[in-house]
Amino acid sequence: MLQKLKHKLLISLAIGGGVYLFFIIYANFNQFLHSLSQFSLWLLPVILLLSFANFAIRFYKWNYYLSLIKVKINKLDSFYIFMSGLVMSVTPGKVGEFLKAYLIKERTNVPMSKTSPVIIVERLTDSIAFILISLVGAYIFNYGMVITLIITFVLILFIIVLTSPKLFLITLHLLEKSSRLNKHIIKIEDAYKSMQVLLKPSVLFGMTIVSVIAWLAECLGYYLILRNFGIEINFMWASFSYAFANIVGTVSMLPGGLGVTEGSLTFLLLGKGVSKTTAVTTTFIARVATLWFAVLVGVIALSLLHHRKNDCCTEDNIE
Repeated sequence: MLQKLKHKLLISLAIGGGVYLFFIIYANFNQFLHSLSQFSLWLLPVILLLSFANFAIRFYKWNYYLSLIKVKINKLDSFYIFMSGLVMSVTPGKVGEFLKAYLIKERTNVPMSKTSPVIIVERLTDSIAFILISLVGAYIFNYGMVITLIITFVLILFIIVLTSPKLFLITLHLLEKSSRLNKHIIKIEDAYKSMQVLLKPSVLFGMTIVSVIAWLAECLGYYLILRNFGIEINFMWASFSYAFANIVGTVSMLPGGLGVTEGSLTFLLLGKGVSKTTAVTTTFIARVATLWFAVLVGVIALSLLHHRKNDCCTEDNIE
């Protein structure tokens, strides 16, 4: 599994390189470098700290979900595993984050079928958070309401499908007829049991609020980037544009929304009268400080988890 995910990550890195090269050429390379030099480096640690705050708040949500389905795991291992999943932020729809379920199985022998729903519900609450921020912004700024409402409707249907016992029984009945899928029935039932616990209305509501707080931290980072370049916008517009661009990027199912998210952020800024060079520069900085910073944190966490595993094995052998 790790080899497959590594291959996908390398592909995503190549796509990302191509996307940014295109945008830099579009903005004019020399003008882009000049614009980039206008960025105050003292601001970078603040923006990265806000991004890390996003990760930390979402780790709380991850840990809470694991406790709900009664997965017992060392807190430090849980932290490393969650952060390791960030390395897969550039996989299509972030599906590579199922790496976390695999890593938990390695550490605790808890089957992936039990923990995989946590990753699904994580993505679900994150999407709801982005939609809520987008809906408020779409109403205030009268932009993107139709697209946001369509995505909201699809998300509501998805939640209904995940939580409906009748639909689950119909699905089981259909799967039982397939000789290839029949052997996975028990795993599917385990996953459904976890899903029912994780999607209780009170839990869904509470963790969606947590997600909103987490993503507003990154929205604040984006706002600070825009203000650094003297772009006259308020925090609400920055939050709306950041959330809306990420929704569009997620729906595209491209690795990390590459190209689509960047294009949306740039397009929204151009609509505000921002020059294309400044629009591309701010988008580039924002994505480096969020998406690619997440990948870097994931690589470091995965390495630390690997060393921790080796240390534990060494201690066991000594004993």
